[in-house]
Amino acid sequence: MIQSMTGFAEKRSDSKTLSVKFNVRSLNHRFLDWNYRGAQIGGIESGLRHILQKKFRRGRFEVFLELIYLDPSAWQLRINEGLLQKILSSVDKISSRMSRNVSFSVDRVFNLPQVMELKRKSFSVEEAAFIQRSFEKMLDDVLRMRKREGREIAREVRASLNKIKQAVSRIEKTAERQPYLIRKRLKERMKELSHETSLSEEKLAEETAYLAQKYDLTEEIARLKSHLKYALQLLSPKKTESVGKMLDFVAQELFREANTISAKSQDIRITQGILAVKGEVESIRQQIQNVE
Repeated sequence: MIQSMTGFAEKRSDSKTLSVKFNVRSLNHRFLDWNYRGAQIGGIESGLRHILQKKFRRGRFEVFLELIYLDPSAWQLRINEGLLQKILSSVDKISSRMSRNVSFSVDRVFNLPQVMELKRKSFSVEEAAFIQRSFEKMLDDVLRMRKREGREIAREVRASLNKIKQAVSRIEKTAERQPYLIRKRLKERMKELSHETSLSEEKLAEETAYLAQKYDLTEEIARLKSHLKYALQLLSPKKTESVGKMLDFVAQELFREANTISAKSQDIRITQGILAVKGEVESIRQQIQNVE
């Protein structure tokens, strides 16, 4: 199924020892790009990235993690008692010399360098698994949003493809008259060049056949139809692989064939039809820039 590359989700999950809040935003990108910010989780981050790679193929993912530790026993507190004693002794000496009471609040004492170190113990296997499960559930929300936007994009692209199909059908019918127009214009041109000498019917038929073959649109119209058919196949809900790059390639080919037909056109109605085709192709190209 076609899906967009933009999405957003935010989710909080709690366990006995942890409270995690993930915030994920996905944006357009040529490849799969990972950008992580937030709580330091060590090697767990690579596990989160691997989970994301299994679900998505393209897009820039900005991941933010807020982590709250609910279990006090998970912390390691180390106080440098020797250093603290020296500091307090020095304070007492200063107080005696100055005949004044010099004191520090507890928070200031512990903010002194090297006095206290507070570290969180390593994550347990259960905690690591909980963080990864929470992330995967949250990615499901992102995926649902991307698919929802993808369905809307597919609807818009199908509408444009149908308009192109109708325009091509009209161009094909009009193109049947090109040999007649070529013959008519050739005859008028020859009369302008030679007022007295008329062109023989045999020579006129030869020139008409040559120019009709030169400006024949059969192959270009056939290729346009083939590209349209393939584009509709790519939009099928049964498609499981990424189709964004292929749709972009098809749009380029549609535009290329439209340019060729425009260059060969001998009828203003064909030219007008091609302008309509180009407009719809440009609309498709803008839409599929956001397709995975």
